[in-house]
Amino acid sequence: MSDKLFERVALIGIGLIGSSLARVIRRDMPETRIIACARRAETLDTVRRLNLADETTDDPAAAADGADLVVLATPLSAYREVAMRVAPSLRQGAIVTDVGSVKEQVVKDIKPLIPEGVHFVPGHPVAGTEHSGPESGFPELFHDRWCILTPTPDTAPEAVEKVTRLWQGAGMRVTQMAADHHDKVLAVTSHLPHLIAYTIVGTATDLADDLKSEVIAFSAGGFRDFTRIAASDPIMWRDIFLANREAVLEIVQRFTEDLTALQRAIRWGEADTLEARFTKTRSIRRSIIEAKQA
Repeated sequence: MSDKLFERVALIGIGLIGSSLARVIRRDMPETRIIACARRAETLDTVRRLNLADETTDDPAAAADGADLVVLATPLSAYREVAMRVAPSLRQGAIVTDVGSVKEQVVKDIKPLIPEGVHFVPGHPVAGTEHSGPESGFPELFHDRWCILTPTPDTAPEAVEKVTRLWQGAGMRVTQMAADHHDKVLAVTSHLPHLIAYTIVGTATDLADDLKSEVIAFSAGGFRDFTRIAASDPIMWRDIFLANREAVLEIVQRFTEDLTALQRAIRWGEADTLEARFTKTRSIRRSIIEAKQA
């Protein structure tokens, strides 16, 4: 990654994604000055202890002042307020980007607030773990994962190119798509699996105490995987489901219909139907492994 890609980067939100990006910049762009912004004093204390930034503040406007790149990495519900606060501080030619898992609502909320002469490049690095906070970040988080950019038709190509280079430097494969298409894709690949995981683990916690203890003691790999997903940041996922509600509800409806079909096949002993379904879905796993996303 080029030392001169950005001179001053403001990270508004310094959780898993923000702190991992800070570590990448520290490693590969040592001359770049990092300003970290968070609401909680404890978070900023951690940032200073870990030396993730050159400056810290709880004021988004102060963080954005003079920055040539501003990265929104807060929960989605805070985006609009943050954008309103940073807008007066944004200098001409600055780039604003984000890391949110929903894009169409972000474009609707943020784009009207971006001053003329400032570039807005919505983005989504598709990477993460169930952990949160600045201590959970690590620079290899992004390696060989996809970053999806959803620039609008009037976004300056040179701004898109610089954000592309940022994520490529972090080890990501970068692609572009329309914001609404992104949201439909992520509703299937990310949002629905999290909703299912939260539901399954929630069902387990509602079991009678004696059965619940055995579920925990004898957890098979499948249930363990669901508990890992369901341990993800509850604020972040609350915001994702609300911001992408239309796409999520459409996919949930289709999933419900497919689940009902499987329920019927089990009830009526339709072995061929079950085997055909499971054979088809098994091939998806092989495709994911071949694509190096496993």
